[in-house]
Amino acid sequence: MAADTTLAGLDALDLGDARPGTTGRERAARIAKAVWPKVAAVALVWVVWELIHLSGWKKLVLPGPGVTLSNLWDQARTGLLWHAIGDTLERAVIGYALALVIGTVVGLLVARVPPLRAAVGSLITGLQTMPSAAWIPFAIILFGLNTSAIMFIIVMAAAPAIANGLIAGVDYTPPLLLKAGRMLGLRGLNLNRYLVLPAALPTFVAGMKQGWAFTWHALLTAELLVLIAGEPSIGVLFQADQDQTDMPSTISVMIVILILGVLVDAAFGVANRAIRRRWGLT
Repeated sequence: MAADTTLAGLDALDLGDARPGTTGRERAARIAKAVWPKVAAVALVWVVWELIHLSGWKKLVLPGPGVTLSNLWDQARTGLLWHAIGDTLERAVIGYALALVIGTVVGLLVARVPPLRAAVGSLITGLQTMPSAAWIPFAIILFGLNTSAIMFIIVMAAAPAIANGLIAGVDYTPPLLLKAGRMLGLRGLNLNRYLVLPAALPTFVAGMKQGWAFTWHALLTAELLVLIAGEPSIGVLFQADQDQTDMPSTISVMIVILILGVLVDAAFGVANRAIRRRWGLT
């Protein structure tokens, strides 16, 4: 009965998503409105890129977009590029999941336990400022040239950003909301689960997004320097192209990295819009 009363009280505090249903035409209009700026940006980059190539400036270093996209198409047809993308994304997802769990637990503990915050709060920010490349020698000595070393580098790069995002979100939880939760009987784990974490969600999602950026940077840096025999990856392809001074292939891999980053940013954008609707901000 107490749990039902608590949940009912929380539902009463929830603003919900009161947006009415939309027709297919309205939905298509929203999609077009969201897509056309990106298409326009791609077209602008293409035009500028082609003009620079036609001008002859750095012509030997900067190939034209037609040659580069043809090279990208050839790489896509061989299957090696897809294998490398699959291996890199698998490492990214696993490493990010580990960083998310560790960062969430550490962030919540530091935010809710004052002595722990006084002891390690500034240390988390210090770890976040360290470049991921600084962890590579330590990771190799500790784990060797294997995937575990890459996972360690990702966690050390991404977990502090996620923890700091959660800490900031907890810090800005309105005191009145905490009093309301305690009046409804929320204590300990239930208070954090049903009130603190949802209230900190917008800032927490921002920290998660930043954590993904650190994950991606750390992963590609690690793949360039922690070479694992028999395991192709985007970083390995990128290094091989640079060693061969094959600029079309190098730029093709850079385009793949950019596309993957845009897709992940779009996924976080969907989550952010859902949260904004949930909070009645749209």
